[in-house]
Amino acid sequence: MAQVQIRPNESLDSALKRFKKQLQQTGILKEARAHEHYEKPSDRKRRTAAARRRKMLQEARRANS
Repeated sequence: MAQVQIRPNESLDSALKRFKKQLQQTGILKEARAHEHYEKPSDRKRRTAAARRRKMLQEARRANS
C-alpha cells in the first residue's frame, strides 16, 4: 500500500507527484492496468515476445554506439 505524508508547507501538487512516483516504482499501476481486462494467453505471449524484441534491439543499439 503506497502512502505519502504531506510535509509542512508542501503543495498538494508536489505531494501528488511524489505519490504517483511511488506508485510507479512499486508497480501498482502496472498491475492494476494488467487486471483491468482479461487478456488471452496467446495475446499475453505476443505482448511479452514483442517486449523482449524491443529490449534486445535497444541493447544492440547501445552496444553499437
